[in-house]
Amino acid sequence: MTEQESTTTSPARAGRREWTALAVLSLPAMLITLDNTVLHLAVPHLNASLNPSGLQLLWAVDIYSFLIASLLIIAGTLGDRIGRRRLLLIGAVGFGVASLLTAFSSSAEMLIVSRALLGIAGATLTPSSMSLIRNLFHDARQRTVALSVWITCFLVGGAIGPLVGGVMLEHFWWGSVFLLSVPAMVLLLILGPVLLPEYRAPRPGTIDFASMGLLVLSLLASVYGLKKLAVEGIATVPSLILLAGLALGVWFVVRQRGLTHPLLDMGLFRERTFSASLGGMGLALFAMSGSQFFIAQYLQMVVGLSPLEAGLASLPGSLGGVAGSLFAPVALRWMRAAYVMTGGLVIAAAGFVVLAQAGAEGGPATVMVALGLLNIGVSPTVVLGTDMMINSAPPEKAGAVSAISDTSHELGLGLGIAVLGSLGGAIYSDRASGELPAGLPEGAAASIRDSIGNAVDEISRLPKGLGTAALDVAREAFTHGLVLVSVVCGVLTVLTAFMTLALRRVPAAVGTGESEESKETGEPGRAGGASTEVLEAGGRTTD
Repeated sequence: MTEQESTTTSPARAGRREWTALAVLSLPAMLITLDNTVLHLAVPHLNASLNPSGLQLLWAVDIYSFLIASLLIIAGTLGDRIGRRRLLLIGAVGFGVASLLTAFSSSAEMLIVSRALLGIAGATLTPSSMSLIRNLFHDARQRTVALSVWITCFLVGGAIGPLVGGVMLEHFWWGSVFLLSVPAMVLLLILGPVLLPEYRAPRPGTIDFASMGLLVLSLLASVYGLKKLAVEGIATVPSLILLAGLALGVWFVVRQRGLTHPLLDMGLFRERTFSASLGGMGLALFAMSGSQFFIAQYLQMVVGLSPLEAGLASLPGSLGGVAGSLFAPVALRWMRAAYVMTGGLVIAAAGFVVLAQAGAEGGPATVMVALGLLNIGVSPTVVLGTDMMINSAPPEKAGAVSAISDTSHELGLGLGIAVLGSLGGAIYSDRASGELPAGLPEGAAASIRDSIGNAVDEISRLPKGLGTAALDVAREAFTHGLVLVSVVCGVLTVLTAFMTLALRRVPAAVGTGESEESKETGEPGRAGGASTEVLEAGGRTTD
């Protein structure tokens, strides 16, 4: 092999500077998901301080994810144009300021607006950091490890959110949990310009603002319609809003096909592997986030744990997420990525079976086991699915592909809370309405039916005997909702596992950047590769 051929087939390997830069990029990944889950644990304290309605609480929790999902593709495209490092640092400033506003919110409305600003800023962080990894690590194997580490931090942030929140809530007010982001963003602003390279697409084209508006309006209208339908049942206005959102989405897709420089390259979705891995990640996170929204409330309001105890009960989930994400690239030495992902989803489905055994009088042990299984099972799908997608893109499209991957993550997380949260809330309200004891004041009965948080707050003001009876009903109704949502999530996870298993026939080499065709012919693989070239492990020949 000549020196020129060696240079062509052996990309430069990353050194200490690149791995240090990866540590810096991991900060936003951890904090974005931490901010998404830490609020779950703060719900009881938030209910007592701000007294939100059940619908306001859902919006406060998931508007963050929905705005991130709505803006990620726009942010990824914008980063390719103005510079990925520059966008990352702008987002860090915005995220720090929005965290301060969220921490000191004095009403439910202010909290929703502050969380919306937090989502807008958060949308600039993940596609910038993930696409910069593509530019820092040119060796495909190192890039797979780097992405695994980055996604591990993404998962750890979500898993340790309840633990960190529990420690903070033991000593401070509910808003203190959001102050954790401020010093981390300051550190990113100091180290980012020193360690991170700047990258812009060489020929990015113009920005289509009409497409931006269509995308945001489509996602928000569709989500709003779904939430209203889940809470209120079939009704004319939310149905029309949902249909309008879907129509705007169709218009967006049609418009992209006719643009020279589209906001979203629709050609990426023609690859079965790309679309299937994208859908698998979204569905897995949908199921997991919907259940975890209930778990934090169950541990505190039904089982009666303190915030710190509830956070400690989440430790098996934290350890499971880390173990699953770090084991995934190692498992590729012995089996195909499709089998690793499918096996993980089967484990997650078993976690939902365990969670469905939770009872109103049960302890935290059932939830701890379920959380461990859920996180260790879902994380390989997220790690390997993201790896497939990011390795499939040439450098000039890394920002856009990263944004699509992150959009799948955030839509999965947000829709899981919105749809399954609304479903569980409706089950709770229906069950509680039929079993509340006689003699309750009308205002108290309405508040108890609205949400478990309002129920706990309202019951503390009732006479002891009547309050105890009403609390038992509320806890039983909430547990019933948790169990039924767990069954739905388990079925959905099994279906996702079957979809992922269908990828086993696609020949490719995860983490090698080398296609099966190149191994057979001796020709170098295509730069960036097609997404079907990133499925299998270690360059092993498959059937």
